[in-house]
Amino acid sequence: MNFWETLTGSDLTREWKAFEARAEVLPADYRAAWEQIKVHLSPYAGFTGRNLMPILDGALGLLEETASDGQSIHEVLGEEIKGFCAALAGGEGARNYRDRWRKQLNRNVARKLGRLGG
Repeated sequence: MNFWETLTGSDLTREWKAFEARAEVLPADYRAAWEQIKVHLSPYAGFTGRNLMPILDGALGLLEETASDGQSIHEVLGEEIKGFCAALAGGEGARNYRDRWRKQLNRNVARKLGRLGG
């Protein structure tokens, strides 16, 4: 990946199109699960979403493998896709971008107050 691809995000676009092409050949219930996985993982994305690409690749790989084995989507992901996505993103209660921003804001405010009060 070169600087221009990083700057414009063209590498992400190319990767995203490849994901969608792979998902297109999945059975209908697996494609529906893929759509839900994308929705439920999006809150865990960083500013560009680059941090989710390996997670999405792994999730799609799991779907591809289990679909080829003939397993049902419920055997693979369980009944709650949102919980599965939280586990993929780093565990139940995994920090999302709002949590990171909140912590950063609190740290900056505390730093400023410490300088003014001391």
